[in-house]
Amino acid sequence: MGNLIPSASDTQSRTWPTPTHGDFTITNFTFGTGEILSELHLHYQTLGTLRTTTSRDGRTTTNAVLIMHGTGGSSDNFLNDDFAGQLFNVGQLLDASQYFIILRDAIGHGRSSKPSSTGLKTRFPRYTYNDMVRADHQLLTEHLGVAHLRLALGTSMGGMHTWLLGGIYPGFADALMPLASLPAPITGRNYMWRKMIVDAIRTDPSYRDGEYTADEPPLAGLRTAASIMLLMVLAPLYLQNEGRTREAASSWLEEQIATRMGSMDANDLVYALEASREYDPRPGLPRISVPLVAVNSADDEINPPELGILEREMNRGMKEGLGKAVILPISKDTRGHSSHTIAVLWKEYLEELLNKTA
Repeated sequence: MGNLIPSASDTQSRTWPTPTHGDFTITNFTFGTGEILSELHLHYQTLGTLRTTTSRDGRTTTNAVLIMHGTGGSSDNFLNDDFAGQLFNVGQLLDASQYFIILRDAIGHGRSSKPSSTGLKTRFPRYTYNDMVRADHQLLTEHLGVAHLRLALGTSMGGMHTWLLGGIYPGFADALMPLASLPAPITGRNYMWRKMIVDAIRTDPSYRDGEYTADEPPLAGLRTAASIMLLMVLAPLYLQNEGRTREAASSWLEEQIATRMGSMDANDLVYALEASREYDPRPGLPRISVPLVAVNSADDEINPPELGILEREMNRGMKEGLGKAVILPISKDTRGHSSHTIAVLWKEYLEELLNKTA
């Protein structure tokens, strides 16, 4: 999920480099449905300089790091004190003077092609997570010149993309770090809340089968969507602290709903949620050939640890010794599902992974 929560940073300064923006156009991109988009535009931001080395096997890249955002988010989600301020500054784990950091806007998100930006609305191809990962691979290899990744890290939907990338392109990255995700199809409550949002939008009379206007969007459906997402992505302890009185809770809720609705487009959101419909990385788990550290939090309402899915699927599918599952304990600093972009909570496990794969 996109990150719209207050900072939990331990006061790091904003000294990471100014990102360089770029765009890549794939002509006649064919989606898994068979639909073809004549021009698929992918936007990205990079920090740092790509480095290469030559060996007996040829020339390859050594310092590229791909970081993938969540549903409804964009590359901008990482450029804040809680993430970049903990990782990208000089001397930090992903020091942008040492690494080439790629923050991309996935298909249907940010400044990349999506139903709203193309004017296609519901005629936009019905993309899936596999399409998104395949397009990312083309961006990296055909446009940015990245033959190999030092690290692939993703949050929420981006975490699911990390699981897929590891199985579809085994060995393409030295290390994998999916955050706030599970290596299994989206079912149960995780499917139900997504369906609630999609149904609320589609049954709003103003939706008009996706042909609504900017002046009359499906506000009732979007308000329901924002409300459900708030409950799912944040933790009870955090929400209790934000709403210690009924008045404080009401004020905070209205502010948050208004903020989220302001950045939502109904078709874009429906497409983004339904893109998970075929997600199933399990067939690719045995093909993952590099160390992987999966980090979830104990207060994550989207991926509740009591289901035991993370450990079960990793043990069943991955080669012994490659995977490590971490469940962050509940604390005053965790934010439920949204803990994925608060790097101070999990950066020790990133350091461990980088050291292991050095």
